[in-house]
Amino acid sequence: MNRLRLVFILLILGGGLGFLFIPAAVPPDSVFLPIMPPSRADAWNAPAEDHCGLRVVRAYPHDPEAFTQGLFYEGGNLYEGTGLYGKSSLRRLDLVSGRIVRIRRLSPAFFGEGVTSCRNRIIQLTWRERVGFVYDLQTFRLLGRFPREGEGWGITCDGRRLIVSDGTDRLQLLDPDTYRPVGSLSVRDREGRSVARLNELEFVEGEIFANIWQSDRVARICPKTGRVAGWIHLPELERGPAGEEPNGIAYDARGKRLFITGKLWPHVYEVILTPLVGPPRTKETGGAAP
Repeated sequence: MNRLRLVFILLILGGGLGFLFIPAAVPPDSVFLPIMPPSRADAWNAPAEDHCGLRVVRAYPHDPEAFTQGLFYEGGNLYEGTGLYGKSSLRRLDLVSGRIVRIRRLSPAFFGEGVTSCRNRIIQLTWRERVGFVYDLQTFRLLGRFPREGEGWGITCDGRRLIVSDGTDRLQLLDPDTYRPVGSLSVRDREGRSVARLNELEFVEGEIFANIWQSDRVARICPKTGRVAGWIHLPELERGPAGEEPNGIAYDARGKRLFITGKLWPHVYEVILTPLVGPPRTKETGGAAP
């Protein structure tokens, strides 16, 4: 009898315990989704919004006579390609002082365009001359040249390929050793509309940042699909009396620092991306040459 009573008590307790652990109403599925790893952009604190703004961290001196066509950061220095016939050059700059540490001037017959580094070399495009130049990263010694089809505007490197813009909505992909085309990307926004006037380029944490010619916008482009993941809207910045549109993006991958400047601007700005406050700006700017 005592044994039956004990069994009965245990059954009651077991049922009670079972009741205590019956799950409540199931919340929405999203509550139980696994936490996704941060995207490359989120990993360096870039907002995930479709539209971002900028906050200036610091302003550095910049030659106000430099018609900036390309910019990149390497080994503690900024490298800049400048344009205009008779004034085009390749420069290494001391970031803090803005001083020109080394310069190589192009022939007056060439209008210099975008620049990038790849495998200890610098590649510089020309606008309408259908040629690109290859230099030694340290000495600026000319290592060679390669033919180009169409105009040259911006250029960057994702570590495997050179990515080139020509002012249209297409980005051409080049082999970094032969400089021959190996593919292309058609750039579209989220509604499927083409995004043209792609200009100066920079590869930033897995995305292609592209200045849009004659505007204050930068497109963040997926290098696999060509789809625009988001837009960066530049605030009003000091451009000097002759300054034109923004046209220089550089990224310090080790220090996670982003820099921007423009044609004939008196400063290079170190900036961070922020959520956009207010509606996106649609201001168009001037400028006769890309």
